[in-house]
Amino acid sequence: MNASAGVDIGSATTKVAIVRNGTVLATEVVSTGYDMSGAANNTLDKALALAGLSRQDLGYIISTGYGRRSVSFANETITEITCHAKGAYSLIPETRTIIDIGGQDNKVIWLNDEGVVTDFSMNDKCAAGTGRYLELVSRTLDLTVEELGQISLQSGHPEVISATCVVFAESEVVTLRASGARKEDIAAGIHLALAQRMSSMASHRGFRKEVVFTGGVAKNVGMIKAMSDKIGFNVLIPKEPQIAGALGAALLAAEANQATK
Repeated sequence: MNASAGVDIGSATTKVAIVRNGTVLATEVVSTGYDMSGAANNTLDKALALAGLSRQDLGYIISTGYGRRSVSFANETITEITCHAKGAYSLIPETRTIIDIGGQDNKVIWLNDEGVVTDFSMNDKCAAGTGRYLELVSRTLDLTVEELGQISLQSGHPEVISATCVVFAESEVVTLRASGARKEDIAAGIHLALAQRMSSMASHRGFRKEVVFTGGVAKNVGMIKAMSDKIGFNVLIPKEPQIAGALGAALLAAEANQATK
């Protein structure tokens, strides 16, 4: 049976997953950059090389994500809501709520016991509460995003960050820094503000266990703690949280490939 591939193009990174007979053969994550079409081709070729395959070995390809329509070689495009749900549920079958924080958007997705999407909430109109938000604020503190997460764990008294808008939050951080606030307390406050943003997005339904955290920001230890503290129990993190969308797309591609036989 031919292999199948999922291509998830986000604003920050492009992800590819290749599967065959239910087994993940390879995954790859590459910075998207300006040329989304080029990023899709480059990431797919790298994943194929890891799997020891060529494009001729692929029976079906599905693209998803922010730039899904720029993937000219895809057989089909499917929304990231459907693909993230499929991928997260396959990685952690207990998944009932998904928190996904990407470079330019964030979303909360609810699943039933069979892994089918029942509802979702999505912010894709601005960078409020996204990975981009963390990048800009960490730069203001002369830290990397990874350092921002680590240092936030040292805080005993998080500062209150009232703004989730990137522009206003950056200004608020500058003011706190000038007033002598400790970096770790500002960092903790930033993560708590983002966790509050996600919690507000889910206010109409709440968080049903198990809650799975996906996206690049799920690698941030400070964000994991803030999100877990906010909802009152630990969120679960897949081994590779960034590839949930691409994996879901690949699994859906495999189903489509089988249906055409």
